[in-house]
Amino acid sequence: MFSFLLSFIASALLTLLVIKESRLHGAALDDVAGVQKVHAHRVARIGGLSIFLAVALSSAISVWRVPTMGAWLAGLLLCSAVAFAGGIIEDYTGRVSPARRLLLTMIAAGLGFFLLDARIDRIDWPFAVLALSHWWFTLPLTVLAVSGIANAVNIIDGFNGLASVVCICMLLSLGYVALQVSDTFVLVAALMVAGATAGFLIWNYPVGLIFLGDGGAYFIGFMLGELALLLVMRNPEVSTWYAALLLIYPAFETLFSVYRRMFVRGKSPAIPDGIHLHSLIFRRVVQWAVGRKEARALVRRNSLTSPYLWLFSLSAVIPATLFWNNTPVLMGCCLVFMASYIWIYVRIVRFKAPRWMIRHKKP
Repeated sequence: MFSFLLSFIASALLTLLVIKESRLHGAALDDVAGVQKVHAHRVARIGGLSIFLAVALSSAISVWRVPTMGAWLAGLLLCSAVAFAGGIIEDYTGRVSPARRLLLTMIAAGLGFFLLDARIDRIDWPFAVLALSHWWFTLPLTVLAVSGIANAVNIIDGFNGLASVVCICMLLSLGYVALQVSDTFVLVAALMVAGATAGFLIWNYPVGLIFLGDGGAYFIGFMLGELALLLVMRNPEVSTWYAALLLIYPAFETLFSVYRRMFVRGKSPAIPDGIHLHSLIFRRVVQWAVGRKEARALVRRNSLTSPYLWLFSLSAVIPATLFWNNTPVLMGCCLVFMASYIWIYVRIVRFKAPRWMIRHKKP
């Protein structure tokens, strides 16, 4: 818990400094215009900077306490810095295209492949293990998986506290399973990132004084993908389907969005839209009858949207954590989650959201 608390305190203080600095100089402020914008005022979008610095500081202290982790933590930070760089530069300048950010994240995943031996070298099945031994196949598969998760976290980062709480739950799950298999490196790294994200969260939720930004989303997403991969591949007793179920909410959200944009709407998957599941819940489920554009109502609707997705994500995170070594159960839970996602999405699109989801304003 020392790693978590240290990162939490450092991140909370650094985030406060970033907020003050951004307000003083008007730098890196998010715009309120755009199809995915659901806030009323311009807000600093460089929360990822404080998270990255808090993790770096915590890593330095962890290496001082446990020198044997030095090479691992240094390698992980080096790789994540590449993914973080594209996002944070975009947050400050607005001139880094999604393709370039994705390319940098792919380069970071490639570095992890060679520096940390973070690679997908097996896939577990109920009665067998499929070994993947050829680097020319495992390298692109690994790069696609890790960069895909980083991009997926950026996609779900649409409301105050949404991506942060979802990622904290996933990181704590990684820490718990790492503790069960005595993987100290993954345990410490997961707790550091979770603590830093929690320190940022106290300023982000519920009122949104600062946003993660692309830098924060890509950094946390990369760390999630890389640590999940390292945990599973370093410890054969952990099923590969544990990582699949743990990360299924952002991953399936991304895959479903690509399918919806390309095959249903006939548009490029790179063009943003406002009909992600979290956007639909905001517009059609959270029904507080106050003017749409009134600032106080908008903030309240924003903060009330995230808990729906927190609970939905936990429906995957909890069984993943409980059955981390049970491949058949994990595979079944993956199927149930995907079916549930599609069912809920279709119901909301057709204005038939389940009654238990609807919240009306009290008279």
